[in-house]
Amino acid sequence: MTAHASHADKALHSRRGIGLTANVLQYMDLRFSRIAVDRPALILLKEGQKTFQAGSQRWVLRSGDAIAIAAGQTFDVTNQLSDAGLFEARWIVWDAALLDRHQQATLPKRHVAKAQLLKRIGSEFTGAIDRAALALQHPASIPDDVAAHRMTEALVWLSALGVDFGIHRDASTAFRLRRLFNGAVAQDWTVPAVAQQLAMSEATLRRKLATEGASFSALLADVRMSAAMTLLQSTHRSVAQIAQSVGYESASRFAVRFRDRFGFAPTAVRGHRRD
Repeated sequence: MTAHASHADKALHSRRGIGLTANVLQYMDLRFSRIAVDRPALILLKEGQKTFQAGSQRWVLRSGDAIAIAAGQTFDVTNQLSDAGLFEARWIVWDAALLDRHQQATLPKRHVAKAQLLKRIGSEFTGAIDRAALALQHPASIPDDVAAHRMTEALVWLSALGVDFGIHRDASTAFRLRRLFNGAVAQDWTVPAVAQQLAMSEATLRRKLATEGASFSALLADVRMSAAMTLLQSTHRSVAQIAQSVGYESASRFAVRFRDRFGFAPTAVRGHRRD
């Protein structure tokens, strides 16, 4: 038995039209700069400490805390180990259609502008988050309607605490591109193909991105690196497999790009763990 055998394993699961869940494990302290959250998310911290920083705003989670994050936000994030030498966090992310249905059916609450910290949320809400994650993990035994109900239950809990995400209507070109790239992160995306999908000329696409201080290649690389980070934290896939999953045929080229983006090697995310 390992020192961490009593904890949940890494996990990453999604169900179309419902949402996704990730169980993130780390074995060393790490800081991630400019992490984009493209879809509304709820994070439950199970072990360690997690800090989000956006300009002068700062949110610090400790074991048992949760945080609701609105779509389209960018943070510097620090994950720190507990005294037991472990960091563990569970994410749930809702499909946009399911989230919109819930928001339209409920009375407006206090919308999450960037992030809302929820201290010591208690066993009932924690159980609702865990049930939602479990439903996403087992499509063969849990029907879609039940999985959607469990994901909605987590939203009802947030609503009961006076928090909701609102309906995200970010019309920026950069956000539209990130959403497109996230749908098929390994695809060989080109400016002409994307411009056609967005019903605009290549020149207009480039001009709009330049106005927003963004570029096509930088957005694509950032989405790929963010996806790679999630896979490193929440799966046991090899670095070579993850490189291919995010569109890189060369694992070494991927590792260089990853280090350039985050300041450390992909293997550092796993802390060179030895069982």
